[in-house]
Amino acid sequence: MSTHTAHPGHEQVDVNDPRLSQFDIVREGARRDDIEIVHYEPQVTPGSKAERRLVRTVAAMFLLTGLAATAFLVVYIWWPWEYEMGRGGDKLYTPLLGLTLGVALLGLGFGILTWGKKLLPKEVSIQDRHEGVSAEDQKITGQTMAYMADELGVKRRPLLGVSLLAGLAPVGAVAAAPLVGGLISDPHKDNQMMTTGFSPQDGQKIRLVREDGRPIRPADISSGGQITVFPGIEHGVSNLHADSPTLLIHLREADAEQSRRNNERVGHGDYMWGNFAAYSKICTHAGCPASLYEQQTNRLLCPCHQSQFLITDNAKPIFGPASRRLPQLPIEVDAEGFFVAKSDYTEPVGPDFWERP
Repeated sequence: MSTHTAHPGHEQVDVNDPRLSQFDIVREGARRDDIEIVHYEPQVTPGSKAERRLVRTVAAMFLLTGLAATAFLVVYIWWPWEYEMGRGGDKLYTPLLGLTLGVALLGLGFGILTWGKKLLPKEVSIQDRHEGVSAEDQKITGQTMAYMADELGVKRRPLLGVSLLAGLAPVGAVAAAPLVGGLISDPHKDNQMMTTGFSPQDGQKIRLVREDGRPIRPADISSGGQITVFPGIEHGVSNLHADSPTLLIHLREADAEQSRRNNERVGHGDYMWGNFAAYSKICTHAGCPASLYEQQTNRLLCPCHQSQFLITDNAKPIFGPASRRLPQLPIEVDAEGFFVAKSDYTEPVGPDFWERP
C-alpha cells in the first residue's frame, strides 16, 4: 500500500490495470506525488515537416561531430608531429587537433541543445518532496523513465539514433586515443627525450665549446667563474640542439670539495673534473634558461619563475616551483687539454614528463 496520499477529491487509479496507457501511469504517479503539471505540450506535431526538418538538423550536428572526431583521430595518428626546422606539416599538428576536437564538441553540444529545446515537449511541473518507496512507486518510476525515453523520439525518429551513434562513437575513440597512442607509435622513438647534442658520435666524445664554436680549456675560466657551453658538433649552437646549453662552473676549492662529497652520495663521484662541474641550463620546471649564477652562495637562479638550485648539492632545487634537480653532465679533459663530455646526460633534460623513470 502506498504511503502517499492523492490530491483531495482524486481517487487513486490501479496502475496494474492493463487498459492504462504509459502516460496514464505517469500522470497517476505525478498525482500521487503531489505534482502539479502546470504546462505540457509537444513543440512539433509528430510526422510534420517541422519535425522532419529539426530531425535532419540534429542528425547533421551529430554527423558533423562524428566526422570531426574521426578527423581528429586521423591527424593524431598519421599527421607528422615531430618538429622540423623551417615550414612543414608538423607546424599544423597542434592547431589541427584543436580545430577538429573543437568542431566535434561544438557539434555535439548544439545537437543536444537543439534536440532538447526544439523536439522534446515543454513541461512545467511543481512537486512536493515525499519519503518512502512502495512497489507501486517503483513501477511508476520505471514507467516514467520509459516514457521519458519514448519522448526522446528515437524509436519514431531512427535517423536521430543512427546519427547519435555515428557521432558519439568517434568521440569515445578520441577520449581513448591518448591512452592507446603509445601502442600505435612509440613515444620513445629515437630516444628523443633522453639524448642531447653531447651524445658521443661514432665513439668520439663531444667537446664543450663557446657560442662561437671555440673549445674550452680549464685555464679559460677563473675560480668562481662560469661560462655557457654547447656541444662541439654541427649546428650544436643552434636551436636544433636547444636542449643542450650547459653551464660550466669553476668552483672554489672548498665549494668543489663539498660538491664532490654530495656527488658521491648520489653516485656521481666521477662527474666532475677537478674543481669543475657542468649542469644543464634548462630549468626542470618550465624549460626556461637558468642562467643567473651567484658565486658567493653557489646558487643558480631561473629568472622566469624564481626557482633556485644549489650547485654544491647536485643542483638541488631549494626555492621556487622546480621539483627536480638540474641534470649534471659528466666531464673530463681530452689529450689536447680541452673539456669533453664523458657521456651524454644520464637524466632527462628540462621539465618533467610523465614517462620519466
